[in-house]
Amino acid sequence: MKANPRIAFLGTGAQGASIAADLTRAGLDVTFIDQWPAHVEAMRKDGLTVHMPTRTIHTPVKSLHLCEVAEIKQRFDLVFLVVKAYDTRWATELIKPVLAPDGFVVGLQNGMAHEDIASIVGRDRTIGAVIQIASNMWTPGVTTRQNDHDESWFALGALDADRHSEVEDVATLLRHAGRVEVTDDIHSAKWMKLVVNAAELIPSAIIDTALNDAAHLPGMLDLMRRAGYEAMDAAMADGAVIMPIIGMPPVMSNHPERYVDEIFEEVLRTFSREDTLTTSLQDWRKGRRAEIDEVNGWVVKTLAAHGKQAPVNEHVVKIAFEIEAGRRPLTERNVDDLLIATSPL
Repeated sequence: MKANPRIAFLGTGAQGASIAADLTRAGLDVTFIDQWPAHVEAMRKDGLTVHMPTRTIHTPVKSLHLCEVAEIKQRFDLVFLVVKAYDTRWATELIKPVLAPDGFVVGLQNGMAHEDIASIVGRDRTIGAVIQIASNMWTPGVTTRQNDHDESWFALGALDADRHSEVEDVATLLRHAGRVEVTDDIHSAKWMKLVVNAAELIPSAIIDTALNDAAHLPGMLDLMRRAGYEAMDAAMADGAVIMPIIGMPPVMSNHPERYVDEIFEEVLRTFSREDTLTTSLQDWRKGRRAEIDEVNGWVVKTLAAHGKQAPVNEHVVKIAFEIEAGRRPLTERNVDDLLIATSPL
């Protein structure tokens, strides 16, 4: 990696904006690229404001509209992709012409989107990543990050083993934003995060409720855990191994269901505030699609490929798509229909 690499963040919403701001404040050459026109214009006019639990940071930034990518002359050495998993393919195609021949695309995303990135730019130019930060954005140019640097956690891993040694250079840069671990098994790390996401994101969003409130409703914690158990079954069927993530100690249980219980408890304790809304609920309240197929749907698809079923995740996906299609209102009254998935026959 060059001493002063050219860095782009493609997707500077709630998560990407605050991370990119940390690297900018560290003196790195960072360009913000985003698809929300008002957000880009606000950052150009007033910079970026990041609200954290105990402080507020204001940072002047360089920001571009998507259409301006075509005007970039000097290629980027490092691109952090922080878009929705379902936007991965077009976003990677967009940035590919301005990625240096030996540069990396780092997928700071949910789901298993790193494989989509690799199919476009090559495995030798792809770094898979896991991210654990709670944040939200409702106003252009302003993001609220609910975890400061000591609570923000990332994992990075090369898809091409021959480039694994270079990932530490990327980790050094990303440590300006939080704790970073480098792993030689990013496939398993990504699956472990998907296990957590399957348990928390869509299930709590379906009942239009903050994550902590959802977990305290009768029956909901059991349903979310069962969604996680099925996701762990899918992970292991896909060749993943149980491994600690989000800073959990290596002495975590190797029993699949106990692991799910432990890591979900850690998410609720450390990474979730009383008002934390999952990214899926934020998407729906903004009128956007959530990552349904890319998380819970991925569990269903993976287990089906191995001749197994995922009844809880299938039920979650069904209700979620009913909400997106407008056939079901987004309301906490959905809880009764949701809990049918764990009701005894």
